[in-house]
Amino acid sequence: MARYTGSVCRLCRRENIKLFLKGDRCYSDKCAFDRRGYIPGEHGQRRGRKISDYGIQLREKQKIKRIYGLTEKQFRLFFQRADQKKGVTGTNLLVMLECRLDNTVFRLGFANSRNQARHFVRHGHFTVNGRRVDIPSYLVKVGDVIEVREKSRKIQSLADALDAVVRRGVPQWLELEKENMKGVVKSLPEREDLTMPMQEQLVVELYSK
Repeated sequence: MARYTGSVCRLCRRENIKLFLKGDRCYSDKCAFDRRGYIPGEHGQRRGRKISDYGIQLREKQKIKRIYGLTEKQFRLFFQRADQKKGVTGTNLLVMLECRLDNTVFRLGFANSRNQARHFVRHGHFTVNGRRVDIPSYLVKVGDVIEVREKSRKIQSLADALDAVVRRGVPQWLELEKENMKGVVKSLPEREDLTMPMQEQLVVELYSK
C-alpha cells in the first residue's frame, strides 16, 4: 500500500501546525516547523492567499489524516464506518482513530511517534489480552490489556520512549504500568481528551458534498 515516505517536517509546515510526527525532535531546537514556519515550496512565504471553503475543509481532512498517518483510502473507510454508527459522525471518527492499536501504543508512551508505534506493532512486539497482534489498525476496546512481548523488552528505542513519556503524559482513558511495560484501556476516549486542534465537522462537511 502506498504511503508517504518524504520529509514529515514538510507535512507540519504544509498544515501550518506542529503535528509531532518526529518524536523528540519536535520538542527540540532542531524542529523544522519552529525554524521555518511557513508553507514549503518556492512560493511558501507569500502572504494574503485566499482559501475557499472547500480548501479549508480539505486542509482539515489532510491534517487529521496526517496526524494519524493514514492513506486516503484508509481514512475514507474510517469515515464510512463512523458515519454508520450512532452518535455524532465527527466525534465517532476521532474516537475510532484514537482507538487504533498504533495510536494507543503511542499514547501509552511505548513509542516516540505514531510512525514508530506502527513499526513496532507491525513487527509483532505487542500483545493484546495475551495474543500477539501485528495489525496497526486493530481497534482496542475497554478492558483490553496492551503489553510488550517478553522478548521485545530489551529494545533500546522502546525503553527510551518509555523514559520520555513523562513529558507527553498518558491520557486519562489509558493506564500505564511502566515497570511491567503494560497498559490498560480504562474507557473509550472522550472528545475533550483529544488535545490536538482538530475541527472534525469540516471533514464531515467535505465528505457530505
